[in-house]
Amino acid sequence: MKRIHWLNLFAVLVISLITAVRPALADGIIIVDPPPEIPIVHLDEALTIKYHHVEVTIEDQVATTYVDQVFVNENDWVAEGIYVFPLPRGAAVSDFVMWVDGKPITGEILKASEARQIYDDIVSSLRDPALLEYVGRDMVKASVFPIEPGNERRIELRYEQLLPRDNGLVHYVYPLSTERFSARPLEDASVHIKIDSREPIKAVYSPSHDVYVERPNDFEAVVSWESSNTLPDKDFELYYSVSSDQISANLLSFKESDDDGFFLLLLAPDVEVNRDELVTKDVIIVLDVSGSMQGRKLVQAKEAARYVLGHLNSRDRFGLVSFSTGTHQYQQGLAPASDADDAMRFVEGLEALGGTNIDQALQEALGMADSDTPTTLIFVTDGLATEGEVVTTEILSNVDAEIGPNTRVFSFGVGDDVDTILLDGLSVEHGGTSAYVRPGQRIDDIVSTFYSKVTTPVLSEVQVEFLGVSIGQVFPQSYPDLFAGSQMVIVGRYRDGGPATVRLTGTVNGKAREFEFDDLTFKSTGGKDFIPRLWAGRAIGHYLTQIRLHGENDEWVEAIIDLSIRYGIITPYTSFLIDEDDILSAGSRESLVEETSQNLQYDLQAPSYGSEAVEKAANIGGLRDMEAPAELPMVAEGIGGGVIPVQQVMKYVGSKTFIMRDGVWIDTLYDPDSMQLVPIEFMSQNYLDLASDLGSFFALGPRIIVVRDGAAYETVDEKVAPVQLPTPDVSETPAVVEPTPQPTPQQTTELEPDQVASPVPTSTDSSDPGGNGINFCTGALALPATLLVMATVFAATRPNYKI
Repeated sequence: MKRIHWLNLFAVLVISLITAVRPALADGIIIVDPPPEIPIVHLDEALTIKYHHVEVTIEDQVATTYVDQVFVNENDWVAEGIYVFPLPRGAAVSDFVMWVDGKPITGEILKASEARQIYDDIVSSLRDPALLEYVGRDMVKASVFPIEPGNERRIELRYEQLLPRDNGLVHYVYPLSTERFSARPLEDASVHIKIDSREPIKAVYSPSHDVYVERPNDFEAVVSWESSNTLPDKDFELYYSVSSDQISANLLSFKESDDDGFFLLLLAPDVEVNRDELVTKDVIIVLDVSGSMQGRKLVQAKEAARYVLGHLNSRDRFGLVSFSTGTHQYQQGLAPASDADDAMRFVEGLEALGGTNIDQALQEALGMADSDTPTTLIFVTDGLATEGEVVTTEILSNVDAEIGPNTRVFSFGVGDDVDTILLDGLSVEHGGTSAYVRPGQRIDDIVSTFYSKVTTPVLSEVQVEFLGVSIGQVFPQSYPDLFAGSQMVIVGRYRDGGPATVRLTGTVNGKAREFEFDDLTFKSTGGKDFIPRLWAGRAIGHYLTQIRLHGENDEWVEAIIDLSIRYGIITPYTSFLIDEDDILSAGSRESLVEETSQNLQYDLQAPSYGSEAVEKAANIGGLRDMEAPAELPMVAEGIGGGVIPVQQVMKYVGSKTFIMRDGVWIDTLYDPDSMQLVPIEFMSQNYLDLASDLGSFFALGPRIIVVRDGAAYETVDEKVAPVQLPTPDVSETPAVVEPTPQPTPQQTTELEPDQVASPVPTSTDSSDPGGNGINFCTGALALPATLLVMATVFAATRPNYKI
């Protein structure tokens, strides 16, 4: 039975989520009609896309998109065919040109009904269903004049569209993922979006790509993304909100049939803040100057400290503690921001010498903290405690005894010799984050990037209440302070759709503030299908963190297994998803339970320091704090050292996960013990009819098992009798272009713990910060019994567990 080394696989997954450039967005495609002697059987076997550039301007909800792309014929035969560009819904083309020998050739615009016939013809002739996901779209079509070997075709396209607004969020999509049909990766790809608005722009959020956002002022935003040598596999999406309120709240949600729903709440304040609205804060820097910091590390740590001191607000105060065998303070107690220049000279004189007395340094820093003022404690170290108290649990206990509720701890571990349990324990338990500076990375870059985001708090001691809707399993578990020009991303589950109110409370310089947002609506069906996987990733990161910090808990393990299988998020517990031949049979499940338990015990006993421990801590933190759904890694390393192409055995489509077994893509919701397969003949009329509803799933390939509304459909090659198909279920509710009046919020409904059951923990015990006392039915994350690899065992003692 093959196994993957989970650490390597998990590292690839989350590092790709944090640092790697995400897949390129899409453009049009040239469908080649090759000479008879050239058997083209897949759309990705013909031409290469050399580059594409996309420039977008959005002015008051009207987007103009300009696309520039070049195709290259790298074959030794002449290529010709047709060019198709599936248009976004509601787009109006203002300019389209294909350049042939310096002369422009124009194309034609086809409505969805005409375009459908072309898609069907291409799919049927090539027996390649890859284009089926575009069924229902309008199309730009042009004939491709012969392209000689080595020649290029440049295409320029411009279109306009009025962007829809949903719950106050304007949504832009550069639709299509057609460039995955390129014969090789793109050399150059870029997207540049400039947003101008007469109302202040608040949230700017991409669930699909790792974008860079510039905010020159309240009325402008610039969003950039670029990549090289990459192939795309999904649409480029961007959301933004506009509001004249000081803080905006915007909601996205997703719900399938009778299952519980998922929501994403964005809270975003102004970029430019009135000085009277600034929260006065204290910043305490705790800097390791032990002997191991000698050289480049100390130089960079000093630069990081200087950056923080140089970016204090005028009413801020600061403290500075350096430590090695002993400690040294800049001055006793906190100093005003006006003393920052003098403190920089103190920093410049620091030398690296001696051991590492972490406990004493933290105690002195916490002794400076003022219980009436929000405090940011920045802790930078490169090693294990070697002086004073050296037991990690005791150091954490000492911090717990001294720290106030207004202090947030942000830990930065430099190198691979840091105690990851200590750093994560300090930050996770005290409202901050931990970051790891790996060999080759710069300390000052990472610390300054962090501090630039938290330099201007506008609301502290944040609390969020939901009125009119029953919610649960919310992440993050405790809310950070809200900072100017940033945004807070909150995800969770909800019971029933409908109008609701969100109440945001906090303090500004000791004075209580309250904001209410009563124009939010949780969808009763449909919505944004990326939200469940984002929620699942955060939930898994939370439970993995709890296991690392507090030890194994059956409910946490059960939750990780359930979520990993349903949403295809690979973890130390579920690496078997990739290469296990059989995850459906009872015998295989029993074997996997035993092996996973043994691996878990070994993992919990492993050292909390070293490269593997640091990598694991960084990866789990990436899941815990993720703001966009996890991506599958391109490859993973197996135990034998072989490379496994993950995307050949697992794929995400919408909210579904598919695994490849024996040439068939299988929906992880499929339960062979309780579901009867409905055979659908590949390329039959039934098949093409179902493509209107299931085209994005059929696009995976000719052999697929997909579950819709409790029925399991299997595409087969042999002749089968036609079946009566149910009325298609529209899973995506169209967003409105203009806001519509909302009904009066309904009364909040409290759930009793025994009303429904959940595979995720609901304990409110202090050892489980994730507990909120609300149980939820498994809903969209419910797994068929045959896929509950470990949950079956752990749920055996829970009679109300619902599958």
